[in-house]
Amino acid sequence: MAGCPANLNLGGAEIRGDLEERNPHIFLPNQPPDSSLLALDIGGTLIKLVYFSEGLLHFVKFERRRLHDCLDFIRSKKLISPNGFSAEPSNGHATIKATGGGAFKFTGRFKEILGVSLDKLDEIDSVVAGANILLKEIPGEAFTHMDGKRQAVEIDRNNLFPYLLVNIGSGVGMIKVTGNRKFERVTGTHIGGGTMFGLAKLLTGCLSYDEFLKLSQQGDNLVLDLIVKDICGDLVSEQQGLSASTLASSFGKVIASKRTLSDYKPEDLATTLLSAFTYNIAQIAFLVAALLGLNRVFFGGSYIRGHPSTMDNISYAISYWSKGQMQATFLRHEGFLGALGALMSYKELGIEDIEMVDVHLNDKEDLPEPSSNSDESVTTEPNEHNIFPYLLVNVGSGVSMIEVIGKWKFERIIGTHLGGGTILGLARLLTGCTSYEEFLELSQRGNNLAVDLTVGDIYGEQGYPKHGLPASTTASSFGKVTSNKLSDYKAEDLAAALLNAFTYNIGQISCFVAKLSGLKKIFFRGTYICGHEKIMDKISCSMKYWSKGQLQTTFLCHEGFLGAVGAFWSYENMGIDDFATKEVMKQVLLGAPYIGGNSPSSYSPKQIFNNGGSMNLKKEVERLQNENTELNAEVQRLRNENAKLRAKLEMLQHDKS
Repeated sequence: MAGCPANLNLGGAEIRGDLEERNPHIFLPNQPPDSSLLALDIGGTLIKLVYFSEGLLHFVKFERRRLHDCLDFIRSKKLISPNGFSAEPSNGHATIKATGGGAFKFTGRFKEILGVSLDKLDEIDSVVAGANILLKEIPGEAFTHMDGKRQAVEIDRNNLFPYLLVNIGSGVGMIKVTGNRKFERVTGTHIGGGTMFGLAKLLTGCLSYDEFLKLSQQGDNLVLDLIVKDICGDLVSEQQGLSASTLASSFGKVIASKRTLSDYKPEDLATTLLSAFTYNIAQIAFLVAALLGLNRVFFGGSYIRGHPSTMDNISYAISYWSKGQMQATFLRHEGFLGALGALMSYKELGIEDIEMVDVHLNDKEDLPEPSSNSDESVTTEPNEHNIFPYLLVNVGSGVSMIEVIGKWKFERIIGTHLGGGTILGLARLLTGCTSYEEFLELSQRGNNLAVDLTVGDIYGEQGYPKHGLPASTTASSFGKVTSNKLSDYKAEDLAAALLNAFTYNIGQISCFVAKLSGLKKIFFRGTYICGHEKIMDKISCSMKYWSKGQLQTTFLCHEGFLGAVGAFWSYENMGIDDFATKEVMKQVLLGAPYIGGNSPSSYSPKQIFNNGGSMNLKKEVERLQNENTELNAEVQRLRNENAKLRAKLEMLQHDKS
């Protein structure tokens, strides 16, 4: 491409192509035809390239592992001008604008093969600049997608801000944008596009993300997913205010099935994966937007791909959880925000003064980091006078979250379908384990970093210091999976990655729900916690990180038996006081809980599970299961006895009348 470097003139810009076309060209009538314009966004799994040629902006992508194809493309299209891309070439080399972690990691390759230097730009700066340019300058860029119907959204450039930008890459970044040059990186999640693609390779054998998306269009997630009706039937669902078709646990049906991975259709597995993770991303986006008081939510990123089911899932979930108060809006060039932002000349466009504030989700004031000393706000032991209100997080096949404000005063706030059933269901498919205990044992011996993508893998050993992300931070669970052969990976490593991914996710969502509800105490219970120290430590670590140590995290000693104990406690309300139920419940709720990673002396998971012999995990779980059976039998006996007493009472009342 001949000519001198130029700045981008967006006057009169318009999208060429029909509404359904992915990544259509953008016609720039006022841009000089001999302009030399090229920019790259080198992410964790994809390379996105934007260049100007013959009056049009072109959008192209490559898999990062095929970097050589990208370099060959640049060379074959003669995109490198003899005069370079910068007014001031660096060390005699032409300069290409580039963003993303790979811009730091692969700068040597570009200089060696193409003879160019990379002008490295901050990734989030570029993503925000790209989004703002598309929304304000390109008519027809934004649209909604619900029930298979796409509808263009007209953007009022004078009423665009503030909004939440959800960027779905290998991981997911969430950014509050308040102006042309003002934004805050709010949060992110490691369960993103890289997670879906990594697991899709292992479960379906697909070779590309587009192949995975095509498979997902042909499958039925109800083959593997557990819905509310499967658990409690239509009648109870109605009584609890839940639709019988509500998703309760992704992959939850696998638990009770004797089928192995090869017994499931790739299409059904793909559909289940897509629904599981798109719903999760949308739920976190809703919680973040609600915490920030935002109603506009724009979704971008390379893993949307203009895919109908992906967008329908996200739109439905946002509408469902917000009760119609929020709407998901998508961008036609959703995967090229960073590359397009990098294409802009900061000097000419006046965006060199971008203001960036990197914050965590908290109150408007910054919260202090927790110290290593005992802090009453974190470690105060609950008692019958200070227990209420609290958030009860029940980790079963799915996860339900209940706000408890007093005795018999509670409300189910929200739930998530990624729970214990998801962990065990995926574990059975990926590792062949036959029990939760076997999975937990496997996870203890594994290394999640064999399959998880870290910030260091993307940006190098320096990490991403501008936004406070060290190199060791997990960027994308299962994002490092490159092979579609399950046998290439150790079962132990896959188990460790599963445990890491979903315990952190449960902790993150619980934290956001508690903050949204104004609650400071959280109790975790459920049979999938199992008193397992690693699970409790991971949830505690997640809670501490996301809340900056301001939420009290407590695990219940009898976490798997609250339902039975609750049924037992109900006799008190029938006038049968001899069972001393108050004291029983007090011991369950208040007796020696496991708080925020510190084991009280009267109940130490380390002593039970890691003392070298007296009681191993398997035996303890068997003992608890036996106790559960006995408790259930006793509850049933008492119910029968109660029925007889009621019958006698009715007879006496009848005789008196």
